[in-house]
Amino acid sequence: MGRDGTWTFDGEILRIVPGRDRGVHKLRQLLGEVTVPLEAVAGVSHEPGKKGGRLRLRLREGADPFNQAARGRIPDSADPYQLAVEPDRTGVADYFVDEVRNALVIDQVPDGPVSRYLMPGPSVPLTASAGDGTATFDGESVRLEWSWAVESTKKSAGSQRIALSELTGVEWIPAAGLENGHVRFHVRGSVHRLAPKYDPHCLVLWGMDKETRTIALLVAAVLARLPHPSAPAEPPAAEQAALTAGTAPAGTGGGPAGEAGNEGERPDDHDALLRRLRELGGLHRDGVLTDEEFAQAKQAILRRF
Repeated sequence: MGRDGTWTFDGEILRIVPGRDRGVHKLRQLLGEVTVPLEAVAGVSHEPGKKGGRLRLRLREGADPFNQAARGRIPDSADPYQLAVEPDRTGVADYFVDEVRNALVIDQVPDGPVSRYLMPGPSVPLTASAGDGTATFDGESVRLEWSWAVESTKKSAGSQRIALSELTGVEWIPAAGLENGHVRFHVRGSVHRLAPKYDPHCLVLWGMDKETRTIALLVAAVLARLPHPSAPAEPPAAEQAALTAGTAPAGTGGGPAGEAGNEGERPDDHDALLRRLRELGGLHRDGVLTDEEFAQAKQAILRRF
């Protein structure tokens, strides 16, 4: 505990609460309390300094949508996973690091990347201000509304509402020096050839502190509700339906009973059926198939042995 904030660890959960001191970055205060499960932690360190030091938490790649959105785009002072340690707290900081590291070893938590978010994104609704308009996200769609500073092309296009189901990603390029930045919402089927100031799916960023704070939260909230970038691709709808029924469409390794799948395979070929079982197991582990769907498909294949 200190002026910069409080970190608490109970063996399973690490809770991060920002301080209320004037020196605490506003983005951390807007983000509020952050709850980090142990399985999302890759490592922790205490970096001693002349005036105390700093605790630094390292998360597994892809575990946190906020970290995914903000990394490299916000200053260190805005990073919720860093904590200034006061001179009389260095011993406690060392003890804290040892306890977290011991828990990681005992629970055998890997430090590699993950294929799903282990932490939720910021709560919605959220509104972010930018140079030529605002973006509002309610969890289901993004609405872009233009300000007086917008170019005529965007103004003519009018306000935009983009359903979450139509979004394929968000591109955030911060302003740097005299160059403006932008936030671009990638819409399914659209090819972005226009410069940010003309693109109706894009907000221009002027680099103001308040702008960065709100954009960071909104981008993280959108990312948290989109498919994880490292998640396995879902099979085509026809194959998904066939897997659920315990069969596979033509050419995928086994058709309905009495029909051949891949060339040279009989429908009752045990090797082919074992391969299908292993494929089903992989889809189940990756979350593509629910427990019920996996059980039904597995039983359908076992009946063919």
